[in-house]
Amino acid sequence: MKWRVAVDRAVADLGLTHAQYSLLASLYGMDQDGHAPSQRALADHTGLEAIYVSKLARALEHSGLITRRGDPTDTRAVQLALTEHGRSVVRQAIRAVHDLLERLTEPLGGLGSARTQTLTSELRALLAADPSDITQTAGNQGDRR
Repeated sequence: MKWRVAVDRAVADLGLTHAQYSLLASLYGMDQDGHAPSQRALADHTGLEAIYVSKLARALEHSGLITRRGDPTDTRAVQLALTEHGRSVVRQAIRAVHDLLERLTEPLGGLGSARTQTLTSELRALLAADPSDITQTAGNQGDRR
């Protein structure tokens, strides 16, 4: 929650929220890789619910940051793309969040430090864990307090 609030503050001057930033930054990254994702693909990529991505996409389209258009290969799908204005805003937002990360990791030596790299690696390992495996393991261990 603290991270979400910090990002909200970092991107507020650009008229964005944490969720909008997450969607735009992910869309920007996918665009840089040559992908024009559907709302569903972007939902899968961000971990956000598809209905929430749809609502965010509508608001971002209304703000002139993205376009939504039908997918020529799937009539049920909606493709998303950044507008030029959206690219400009998301680049500024990415810089703001990068600066935030730099400030938050200063006690560990900054973003490029070995301590930050170790922390990042450990957090990725935790995020990659399957919650159902964790629940089963915890349930099988009994109460060992």
